[in-house]
Amino acid sequence: MRGVWRWRRNPLRRGTDRVEAWVALAAAVLIVLGAPFVGWFTGQAAHGALLDTVRLQSAQRHLVWVTVDRLLSRAPLDPDPETSSQRDAHRRVIARWTAWDGSEHTGQIAAPRPVEPGERFRIWTDDRGRVQPRPMDASTAGTHAVLAGLGTAASTGALIEGGRRLIVWRLMVRRFHAWDAAWERAGQDWGRAGAGS
Repeated sequence: MRGVWRWRRNPLRRGTDRVEAWVALAAAVLIVLGAPFVGWFTGQAAHGALLDTVRLQSAQRHLVWVTVDRLLSRAPLDPDPETSSQRDAHRRVIARWTAWDGSEHTGQIAAPRPVEPGERFRIWTDDRGRVQPRPMDASTAGTHAVLAGLGTAASTGALIEGGRRLIVWRLMVRRFHAWDAAWERAGQDWGRAGAGS
């Protein structure tokens, strides 16, 4: 606001100075008011869509008991005991389970902990007995929606600032062209004694 007020009656004011001040004011207002609104709107839309996904996954995925038939052969020793391939190798088993629709299934799955043949644990499956990841819950949906809103607000603010900088750059190019034209009009003799200036 100070930039707009400063150029109001200044005799050295150029048209580009006034435009630059108004662009800066408009960008500040849009960043302070517009970016949070866009972020809030995006977060609300994402939250609604994610809650629909939560409801759909909760209706389509079911916890079922599996019984371990046998362990899969262990992978060769890995020199790095922290790698996920070595950690998961001793948890792969052949197991059987009954799906929600009553069909019997047998397959290779990952156990949540080291198990022995005959032990039972639970997994998530769809209606046809295919193994699925755990369904999303409402708190996870809320977290994703907040992150989407924050990301959109930050992106909107960056886009507005980028637009402001582009406009200011174009104004500077215009000023430099105007200065070049003024120097051309002044001529090569400007400032010499007896050159009429």
